[in-house]
Amino acid sequence: MKVGIDTGRIEAMVAQLKAAATRPQGGINGIQDGVATGEPVAKADFADALKASLDQVNSAQKKSETLGKQFAMGDDSVNLSDVMISMQKASISFQATVQVRNKLVSAYQDIMNMQV
Repeated sequence: MKVGIDTGRIEAMVAQLKAAATRPQGGINGIQDGVATGEPVAKADFADALKASLDQVNSAQKKSETLGKQFAMGDDSVNLSDVMISMQKASISFQATVQVRNKLVSAYQDIMNMQV
């Protein structure tokens, strides 16, 4: 059994970072400016952003659960480190989502307590 660092994964990650660094940055702060390119600017919808974030958390939790089940069943293609990392990512993303929810509820309560 070989224990060590998988150099193929590291090289792939370095290649991705180099490719991202060489991409041209357009607009302000790297955001494409629709006015300059002549394309219509898409409006950011809060509900869509929230749903996408919740879907991302859900998929992280499902992936974590799947990897845990595969490891428990004795699948040799799944490492314990991959399972633990996946579980931590799911946990952190869920905790962040709970904190965002708490801030939204607090903001809503502050608005409702305002005198008009």
